[in-house]
Amino acid sequence: MEKNKIKDSLLEILKETPDQAFTVQELAESIKMTNAGKFKFVVQALAQLEHDKVVTLNQNGTFTIAKDDSLPVLEGVFHANDHGYGFVTVDPETPDFFINPTQTLSALNGDEVELVMLHPADKVTGRGPEGKITGIAHHSLEQVVGEFQVDEAENYPQGIIGKIKLKDRKLANYRFLVEDKGLKPVPGEVVLADITAYPDAHLPGILKGVVKKVIGNVNDPGMDILQVVYQHDIPTKFPDDVMEEVANIPDHVTEAEKVGRKDLTAQDLVTIDSIESKDLDDAVTAWKLDNGNYHLGVHIADVSHYVVPGTALNAEAYERGTSVYLTDRVIPMLPHKLSNGICSLNPRVERLAMSCEMEIDPTGQVVKHRIFPSVIKTTERMTYVAINKILESHDEKTMKRYANLVPMFQTMGELHKILLKMRKRRGAIEFEDTEAKIIVDEKGHPIDIQLRERGISERIVESFMLAANETVAAHFNNLEVPFIYRIHEKPKAEKMLSFFEALSGLGIEAAGKSSDVKPKMLQNILKKAAGKPEEAMVSTMLLRSMQQAKYADQPLGHFGLGADDYTHFTSPIRRYPDLLVHRLIRFYEENGITAESKEKYKDEIPEIATHSSQMERRAIDAERDTDAMKKAEYMADHVGEEFEAVVSSVTKFGMFVSLQNTVEGLIHISEMKDDYYEYLEKQMLWSVAIQNGRIELDSLFGSKLSMLMLIKKRLILRF
Repeated sequence: MEKNKIKDSLLEILKETPDQAFTVQELAESIKMTNAGKFKFVVQALAQLEHDKVVTLNQNGTFTIAKDDSLPVLEGVFHANDHGYGFVTVDPETPDFFINPTQTLSALNGDEVELVMLHPADKVTGRGPEGKITGIAHHSLEQVVGEFQVDEAENYPQGIIGKIKLKDRKLANYRFLVEDKGLKPVPGEVVLADITAYPDAHLPGILKGVVKKVIGNVNDPGMDILQVVYQHDIPTKFPDDVMEEVANIPDHVTEAEKVGRKDLTAQDLVTIDSIESKDLDDAVTAWKLDNGNYHLGVHIADVSHYVVPGTALNAEAYERGTSVYLTDRVIPMLPHKLSNGICSLNPRVERLAMSCEMEIDPTGQVVKHRIFPSVIKTTERMTYVAINKILESHDEKTMKRYANLVPMFQTMGELHKILLKMRKRRGAIEFEDTEAKIIVDEKGHPIDIQLRERGISERIVESFMLAANETVAAHFNNLEVPFIYRIHEKPKAEKMLSFFEALSGLGIEAAGKSSDVKPKMLQNILKKAAGKPEEAMVSTMLLRSMQQAKYADQPLGHFGLGADDYTHFTSPIRRYPDLLVHRLIRFYEENGITAESKEKYKDEIPEIATHSSQMERRAIDAERDTDAMKKAEYMADHVGEEFEAVVSSVTKFGMFVSLQNTVEGLIHISEMKDDYYEYLEKQMLWSVAIQNGRIELDSLFGSKLSMLMLIKKRLILRF
């Protein structure tokens, strides 16, 4: 066969199925040119077509037809999965594009990419659109962190001195080779390296880079968590210019600072936090009014008084965006002199605050409010444990110790119940979750996972903070001034449709339309599932079906809370948006509401909202990575033990289970060997022909574990 005819035959096959990838062998078989003499011509033809950019050589060595220039090119952000596939977000309001492993063009998680659509969304099956990445506009990953290793048995290419063991699960399929250009670490050192070369079709699965910093030895205590910190590019030290500014901040409230503030030092105010908390940024008080209403005072540390625009301290707080809470450490947004010192509402010392006082009627409605700067002095530093002892177990010793405050705590309990009923009436979605705390020893090794359900004290604080956040947001929304809000948008219709279909498979009826879902509808679904075996799965599916909350300059409301207006006002020590809210409160109070004052922050707030949302996401990812790592390390000490597990969700490749200690893991379909299973996608369940059985779980977070899950279901397992 002539060369041109070979090319034409190959192109005909590739064009017929543009979304399918073929190996050289498969293409040769398709045109019946598999013997040695003819096979080389197929290889030559493919090489020429790839050189001419008519076909694309994928990272796994397969071939697909190159992008069709007649198709519209879309732009988006690639979200990688550790199984090789991924999704591209083009528009937050439209479904993400699925990208199968052969069509990723070696894009890495977070890359800005170009893509074309291969298949549109299918409303009948509920499948989203499928795409093919045709270009990478910008790589988001510029550095990696990991242990430097030298494998003596490996023959490294010239100029390569070793490799880095990558901890990021989304990079599990890649190798990182270290070039002989930067620092030369010794094996076992944890290093930070700049990427100099990214994977492509000719070097699939390979990253290259140079070492820029040695962080420490892999066996140093806490080094595993420090790797996660560096992996997410979270700053660990404050710059010298920041610390110089902080050194000049007084450690007490001066008389000059009190001018223009309301003096509330005579009121009984308390902070309510966990025993280990050091940054106490909110204080509360409550009493019953003569008219039957309640007075609620929420007083927040006035961090904005000390962190002002134009300073290195403000710039650093903005860049960090939020404090990051990891297993055995906190990486604060502000230096300790502020977060644990002058900005912490420590007992019986004067502190500057931003106060929100509310009058709340017996139905939970705020009928009056005031927002103003103040001077306060908290009466006691209360803990969740102590309040729970007073209000739940009526512990005599604790009640005697705080006898003068017990009536106020009882009033707080009454007001919380009123606010909770109000939120439930309007449809706020209440997820009952168990908090897990990982306990580590002096070397950072996890020795226990402690579970703690929230008591009434935690719920009181939550209710009061929500009330203050809503009141502040509504106040400035009504003034129609530029402001920053915390928003949670309505779930996307296609996700709700999939969720409702899965519910029908569980025998739970969802009333209402998936295209016009209301908070009350979802609240009722959780009620129907409460106490049933499938409760955990329904809760998990609902969480995954909802959008992520974020910051915005427009008051779009908070769907999960059923609130029309919402912001973050109550934690300026650890969240930059809260600090900005305080700054805006003071700015509008001092400058009034004018056309000029409305212009001051108009263009700045959207940028701050976007950046703060990104930094929040970074912190959450780091916290999840750390928790997953420590939980896997903890479970590795329990190999061979039996655990009872609950199936939390199912996929076509297996099922996810959750243990009572909140550890989660995947039972891959390849490990379900005791019977024949069939996955029913729409119902999100596995059909199996047995009534009772035992399934071995051989892997959890990459650790080799042996666990048994007891199955107590009927012929069809409804997870």
